[in-house]
Amino acid sequence: MAHEHAVCMMLVDGAAGARDEKVLRRYAPRLEKLARRDDHRLCLAIAHRGWAVAHRLAGENAEAGERLSKARELFQALEARWQVGRTLYEMAELDLARSDSAAAFGHFGLALAAFEALGAAPDAERMKRALADIS
Repeated sequence: MAHEHAVCMMLVDGAAGARDEKVLRRYAPRLEKLARRDDHRLCLAIAHRGWAVAHRLAGENAEAGERLSKARELFQALEARWQVGRTLYEMAELDLARSDSAAAFGHFGLALAAFEALGAAPDAERMKRALADIS
């Protein structure tokens, strides 16, 4: 049987990828509560990133930036390099929402480097396309 953390984490991660604010606002609080209760830093970081996407979709860019910074810090401390890359991608998306293409270019570039170092080819290709779209 799946653990509640895992189920909530998959729902939040999937909703972030699908850009589904309604699902994010439903499950990110639950994931964050479980993660804090059990001191599960990976789940907490994913909750922060999920909240960030929900905030960005709602135009709450300051809140999104705060959550992404927290997520990145936790992922870096855990040496979860692929998750850092995914968070850098979300930071670039936030930069674009703020009309800051220079910052977005920088974050997409950092995400590309992270994915290439891991050999995560599909993610690296997505970053290359994003960089080309900005250029």
